[in-house]
Amino acid sequence: MSRTITTSDKKPAARADIIGGHTLSMFVNNKPGVLMRICQIFARRAYNIDSLVVSQGRDPQFSRLTLGISGDPAGLPQIILQCDKLIDVIHCYEHTPDDSVVRELALVKIVVEGGEKRTELLQIVEHFGGKTVDLNESSMIIRIEGASDKVDAAIRLMNSYEIIETVRTGKVVMARADQAT
Repeated sequence: MSRTITTSDKKPAARADIIGGHTLSMFVNNKPGVLMRICQIFARRAYNIDSLVVSQGRDPQFSRLTLGISGDPAGLPQIILQCDKLIDVIHCYEHTPDDSVVRELALVKIVVEGGEKRTELLQIVEHFGGKTVDLNESSMIIRIEGASDKVDAAIRLMNSYEIIETVRTGKVVMARADQAT
């Protein structure tokens, strides 16, 4: 069975005005359904959530959300206002590298059969300040933490080895000085 592809069947071309790199933090009530309502706001505005980290706050009644997002920068102020209007959102802030500390963690499992490859890989890990968290005859698990670009660079160098699996946390953020996160 043949099928004719029309222009409506093609994926839309990437738009030049869509950029990434925004980091939002939210302090919310720790209740079922809060995350779903927040995600709907981003979906309606054609934003993509690139990373999401959610954890319980010091007080178990609250949770902290950190979102790495990409989309049209012109819509971001409206998204922040809409999130702030949700009943269960205490506050929502955008953070930049200048006003915050942003970190990410990655675990990378790599095949390492042979002493020479293992030594080369351990040098890469040491260069990036990583740690070996598991080591056996056939593989090792490496932990790399830091800014997202540092984690990306380490993984790029490790791509010359046989990577079995990669797990990343996504961004976590904390505002500098006395600013609220």
